[in-house]
This record gives sequence, C-alpha cells and structure tokens, in this order.
Amino acid sequence: MPKKKPLPILTGITVESVGAEGKAIVRYENRVVFIPMVIPGDVIDVKITKMRHSYWEGDMLRMVTPSPLRQEPLCRYFGICGGCKWQMLPYAQQLEFKARQVSDQLTRIGRLTLPEIPPIIGAESSEYYRNKMEYTFSNRRWLYKDEMLDGFPDSSRGLGLHVRGLFDKVVDIQKCYLQPDPANEIRNEVRKFTLDNDYTYYDLRFQTGLMRNLTIRCTSTGEWMVIVSFHEDEPDKRAKLMNFIAEKFPFLTSLVYVINPKKNDTINDLEIFTWYGRDHIIEEMDGLKFKISPKSFFQTNTRQVHRLYQVVMDFAGLTGSEIVYDLYTGTGTIAQFVAAKASQVIGVEFVPEAIEDAKVNAELNSIHNVSFFTGDIKDTLTPEFIETHGQPDVIIIDPPRAGVHEEVIAAIRSANPQRIVYVSCNPATQARDLAMLADLYKVEKVQPVDMFPHTHHVENVVKLCQL
Repeated sequence: MPKKKPLPILTGITVESVGAEGKAIVRYENRVVFIPMVIPGDVIDVKITKMRHSYWEGDMLRMVTPSPLRQEPLCRYFGICGGCKWQMLPYAQQLEFKARQVSDQLTRIGRLTLPEIPPIIGAESSEYYRNKMEYTFSNRRWLYKDEMLDGFPDSSRGLGLHVRGLFDKVVDIQKCYLQPDPANEIRNEVRKFTLDNDYTYYDLRFQTGLMRNLTIRCTSTGEWMVIVSFHEDEPDKRAKLMNFIAEKFPFLTSLVYVINPKKNDTINDLEIFTWYGRDHIIEEMDGLKFKISPKSFFQTNTRQVHRLYQVVMDFAGLTGSEIVYDLYTGTGTIAQFVAAKASQVIGVEFVPEAIEDAKVNAELNSIHNVSFFTGDIKDTLTPEFIETHGQPDVIIIDPPRAGVHEEVIAAIRSANPQRIVYVSCNPATQARDLAMLADLYKVEKVQPVDMFPHTHHVENVVKLCQL
C-alpha cells in the first residue's frame, strides 16, 4: 500500500486578513490557506492539515514575529478553551474585521448592491456581557503539561467549557470573564461540593456519570437562575446538592433541575423541576418585562439586544397603521418591542414553550395587539393564514444560524410585504437568503451590531424595500 504524501509545512508566512468563521487567511502559491488563532500581521510557520483543490487549512506551528496589533489575552485559558478566540486582537480591530465580514459576505455570496454601511455598533463592555452561560461536567478535563509530568492527577474531573476542537474534554474554569459575578463563585462552589462529596462527572464518550451540565442565567435587574442537569437519577445526592446551592446562594430567584439521560445536552423535550424560588426570572427592557424560563431563548447580551431592537424598529419604519409579521418570534421580544408603533403584530414560532412564554409576556406587559401562533413557518404562512390575519405591511425575520428555508422564502414572497427587516447572526446565510429575494426587493439599509466581543460572531440587520 503506497504511503500517503506528507502534508507540507510553510515557513515565514505573513497573515493577511480575517475570513469566514474568524479564521485568518494567508496565501501560498495563489492558494488561500485558512488558519485559526492568528491575526493579520503575524509571521508564522504553518503545518497544513487539510488540502482541497480550492483551498488549504492549517495550524500555526511556530510564531516567527507577532503582529504589531497583537495584545496579551485577558484570560489564562485563551487558546485552550473554545470561546473568546479573538482576545489577542484589540476590540477596535475586532469591530473592523466584523464590519468587513458583513460587507464581504453580502456582496460575495449574495451578489447584492449595498448602500453605504454605517459603522458597526460596538458593545459598551467587552467583558461580563453574557446573561447566560452553560458549563459541562466532565471526567476528562484538560491536563496541563506540568500535571502530566507529575503523573495522572488525583482527579481528572472538571467543570467548565469545552476544549477547542475536542468534544470530549473540558477546561476546568476557575474564572471566566463572560458573565458577571457571582457566576464564578456559583460554579466554583458547585464544583467543590461535588468533588468533596465524590459525585461522578459525566463521561462524554461512554455517557455515564451523575453530573452533566450547569447553566447560570441572570438579568439586568439582578435576578438569577441556576439549572442543574443530572444524567442519572440519584435522589439523595440530588437533594444534598440542591439544598447546598439554595443555602449557599439564598439570593437566587430560581433554582431548578432536570434529569437528562439522553445522548445530547438539549433539555427542551424534558421536564423541569423547581427546587427553590420561582420557575422563571424576569428581564426588563425599554419598559417591557420578559419572562425567561429554563427553556426560553433570550439574546445573551442584554445591553446590546436593546440596541439591536432599536435598529429593527427604525428599519421597520412603523407609523401605527401597519400589520407586522414577526417570524421566528421566539418568546416574542421583537414582536412586543415594535407593538406600540404597529396596528397588529403576528408572531410565529416552531417551539410551543416559547410561544407560551410569548403569550405570558404580552399579558405581563398589557399588550393587546399581538397574537402568537405555533407552527413550522413554511406550513403556517399560507394564503388562508394571511387572509385571516391580514396582509403584512412589514415582515421581520430573525432565524437561527442556518438561515431561512427556501419554502419560507417562497411564503414571504407570496405574502408580498412592502418591507422586510432581516435580523441575522450569520451574514453568510443571510446573504444567501437575500439573494432569493433580490428580484423583488432592494437592500435599503444595513447595520451590523456586535453582540459577542472577542469572538468572530456578528449580528446584522438588513432593510429590504419593494422594487
């Protein structure tokens, strides 16, 4: 059997720019090479890991000369943990590259003609901005070189975030800069209690162990929720841990748990049990209140989502007489945010629990001109539905990262709104979807918003008007 040709090593290569998914770009013999965890201006040696006809992928083998842009990362876990991959890049440059990403993808993928794009709306703070963090218990934590030299440590159990590129290993996090305190204290005390009392941690390969996930949520008004996910049902150990958390952190608004024996971490199809306090927390924004239950989706950067929704409101151009359809409405946050300036708002969402929360939120806010419906949007947005609920003047869409299904695009085209406001967390799929509307609508406004500092992710809002 012939030996595989060894993959090449490139030496002294200068990083040129940042491409899709935050990977940096170098060029070698007219070929694009994508490399993670480096920034423009770095001079590096590269080990090629994948060779395709149109592009290569590689990893940095050695830093020859650091970029003049490079700064010292804030977090000790940088480069190991899968989050915050741009900490070595100053925030001003992060915003610059995110804005460029939006423009490049809309023009390159969507082949769209764009108006002048205003500066990206940056975050007020690049630290402690998340209102939700999900941590994983693992019996296979990441071991540092000094630990491996000393032999296998007393405990390989860890509670933290996944290692970059490894599904079955977790970085044992002592201090994370993403969520405000006391999130770090909660996580560390839960770890200490479970280790001291010899609770087993989840094995991601063999799916065994008691402790599975820990989720911490908070609101701008100071309410806190802790969700403990157990893989196995051990009532005595569960009671001891839940009582410990309740006594240690009496300020918690909501302490709940779930037993998840499945092969995936999702809890949307599982029963949630309230141990202490309420079964939800309340967020407030622009005078509106929003109930957040353990299964609820809510944008994870509360300050920036307010700015994002203000852009949506501006782009919608409401005068008080319009019928608005809010597709992928989730818990109805956008629908209720725009309701005061609309005649009627119709929200459609696939997840029944989210719609129930949306209805509760509307009652909570005494909003009476919104209606919410559960169903697959491509099946719900029919001519009969539109005839019943009114022809939409404006359609707002805020889909998941995968974008909009072709059949939903067809339904939107058939609905024939005067304006469409498309909110996206993935400009690449947004560009693809907008291209399918380009024969009927023109891009009138574009506004990028940074929701996630120190990552390559960027939110983008596009206003479409009929040709």
